Amino acid sequence: MGIVLRLDRVMADRKISLNELAEQVGISNVNLSKLKNNRVTAIRFSTLAAICEVLDCQPGDILEYEKESE
Repeated sequence: MGIVLRLDRVMADRKISLNELAEQVGISNVNLSKLKNNRVTAIRFSTLAAICEVLDCQPGDILEYEKESE
C-alpha cells in the first residue's frame, strides 16, 4: 500500500466538511474528495501545507506509511 492519506480522520476530528475545507484550501471538491478517499498517487507540498494550516495539524497527522503485505 505505501503511503496512505488519513485526511478523513483529521477532518472528522476537526468537524469540518469536505466543502468547507475545499473552499478554505482553495481546491475543488472533486480533488479534495480524491485526497480524502486515498485515490491519488501524489500531492503537492503547497496543497499539503494549505490543508495543514486550515486543519491546524502536521503532515504526519494526515500521511501514514503502511508496509506492503507479503
